[in-house]
Amino acid sequence: MQIWGKIVEGFTRLAHGETMGSLLGRSMPAGNDDTHPGLRQIGFTIGVIALGAKMARVDGEVTGDEVEAFRSFFHVPPGEERNVERFFDLAKRDSSGFESYARQVAALFPDAPEILEGVLDGLFDIAKADGRIGAEEAAYLAQVARIFGLDANRFERARASAMGDIECEPCIILGLDPLASDEQMRAAWLRLVRAHHPDRLMAQGLPEEAVAVANRKLAMINDAYDRLRRQRGLAAA
Repeated sequence: MQIWGKIVEGFTRLAHGETMGSLLGRSMPAGNDDTHPGLRQIGFTIGVIALGAKMARVDGEVTGDEVEAFRSFFHVPPGEERNVERFFDLAKRDSSGFESYARQVAALFPDAPEILEGVLDGLFDIAKADGRIGAEEAAYLAQVARIFGLDANRFERARASAMGDIECEPCIILGLDPLASDEQMRAAWLRLVRAHHPDRLMAQGLPEEAVAVANRKLAMINDAYDRLRRQRGLAAA
């Protein structure tokens, strides 16, 4: 894949201190701006690999379960496994420097918090892979969320989506006040379904490798809506 050749080059340059903005500026085809979907995919892919690797390193040891969680979240195209492993191994050497990657990823999607929320989902997956989320990992996740500009509702929704909390209050997932009306509940559900639909996110630059995150988030949103309807004695939608 041609784009993976650019990713290989890009990650090497980033590892030597070049910024994401500089990388994308140099790679920009004539006549395009910095929202070009192909460049977003390159930047997103590099940033997510780095953040995922550093997430795995935060508690001091990268376990096999954490590596598998990353592979599950970030679906690697056939034939590119070695390149991704190379990036992951380089980035996981220590957890320092994750803030710059988080800022660079956030800058790629200033008007698409749903994509950034999906990245946070994947980081939660890696954090919980060894059976718990420690204090260092929780601090990492909170800092990434702050850099991404995600509010408390989005953070809690990402946590619930990744942790699979059966008892999770569905109002948290839908961002609703428990006293919201049925009409407000439906409006919130429709808004989230539109915002998190995989087709919409891919059109904004979300790589195919991460579409499973959007599908999982959509399932979580639909399940929360169905549970609230059942709790209120409403007919099936």
